[in-house]
Amino acid sequence: MGQKIILSADSTCDLGPQLQQQYQVHFYPFHILLEGHSYTDSVDIHPEDLYQAWRQRRQLPKTAAITPTEYVDYFRPWVEAGFEVIHLNLGSSLSSAYQNCCTAARTLGHIYPVDSCNLSTGTGLLVLRAGEMIREGLCAREIQQNLIRMIPCSHASFVLDTLEFMRAGGRCSAVAAFGANLLRLKPCIQVHPEKQGAMAVGKKYRGPMEKVLPAYIQDQLSAYSDFVPDHVFVTHSGISDDLLSLACKTVEKAGIFRQIHVTQASCTISCHCGPNTLGVLFMTRE
Repeated sequence: MGQKIILSADSTCDLGPQLQQQYQVHFYPFHILLEGHSYTDSVDIHPEDLYQAWRQRRQLPKTAAITPTEYVDYFRPWVEAGFEVIHLNLGSSLSSAYQNCCTAARTLGHIYPVDSCNLSTGTGLLVLRAGEMIREGLCAREIQQNLIRMIPCSHASFVLDTLEFMRAGGRCSAVAAFGANLLRLKPCIQVHPEKQGAMAVGKKYRGPMEKVLPAYIQDQLSAYSDFVPDHVFVTHSGISDDLLSLACKTVEKAGIFRQIHVTQASCTISCHCGPNTLGVLFMTRE
């Protein structure tokens, strides 16, 4: 009988229930702390709840990573049942989750953590690839090593409609946010896997999202070649159906990808970027 492998990931991979079921992925959710209460990300709290708390009461949530003890308790039943576990984490520059997962792995053994050096479906793309390698019969150690090599090939970026949430969370100055709003600028946030998932501002677009989204998507797709055509994600933090349809049609028109997956970002991701954020995420070959 072949090796028994469990595929697992932090809930911040944002795959959505359909792909989670299709690839048999187990999610461990982050914690959301809001107004004195602790919630389970995307289980008993959702992005619109966060936006409502901000609009009505000017309350922002805090996010908390999974602790080493929580990871041990989560993994232990599988290890004791004879499984090995591949677990993909939110980028280590963004959270302590990877370090905590490594601590649990050293305690239990048979756990293979992967620092995705990414976020949202930038991690999710690697999760799908891990699922495919499990089906191909690769062993857990080999899958872990292959995933690490693939990290620079997962490309994630997002366009922000507003800097209000980043300003409120202390991630940009009030002056920068005011200037961006005054000039109607929509910054593109690029994720850098070579910096363990650190984010930086890329191109700044001007105008309404109806104009910005097609330009942003065309820029992202023209910046790379040798795409892995299996999957592309259009991931958003809550956006109108019209804008979502516009983004999907722009991706489809490029004629590159076989499957376009639309997913909504988890609370952990959404609380930092705010509503009407949208990204196109894909992989290129090694």
